[in-house]
Amino acid sequence: MAHRDRMTLAALALPLLLALASSSPLGLPARETAWRPPVTPVVVERPFAAPAGPYAAGHRGVDLTADPGSVVRAPAPGVVRVAGRVAGKAVVSIEHPHRILGGTGWRTTYEGVLAHVEAGDAVDAGDPIGVVIAHAHSRGFHWGLKNGRVYADPMLLLRRAVILKPLRGQARGCACS
Repeated sequence: MAHRDRMTLAALALPLLLALASSSPLGLPARETAWRPPVTPVVVERPFAAPAGPYAAGHRGVDLTADPGSVVRAPAPGVVRVAGRVAGKAVVSIEHPHRILGGTGWRTTYEGVLAHVEAGDAVDAGDPIGVVIAHAHSRGFHWGLKNGRVYADPMLLLRRAVILKPLRGQARGCACS
């Protein structure tokens, strides 16, 4: 199988594998699934679109709507790896120590966020990492999720398991009221 085909397969299969890995998002034990949104409310301006290959078109993350000056928070514990300008853009990147699908090295990245942290800083879920800056191309900021060269939809971090309960009086022996 060609490298490009393997990358395409990985990009397309990863969201499905993440969802099916266990009953919790990303296959994490239940006590570790308390990923928080980087801003509230969570309003997706542009959704994730997996690229067909490593250099193919796609949207490698989601654009979240937030007003300039809005505080952006770490979604989970981690270590800040990038805090500053990259190719002229304000960027913060956090490496999260969680084992997801048997691997570590997952990073969340925030473009359009002026850092209030420094590379090497440890952050906990909910800690402020920066603020949204105003720019002409978006009404918020870009949030990405990546492991090595594989991108995933960061919204998967926020999904919760659905628990179905019987309708009132439908289950046998149910003392539902």
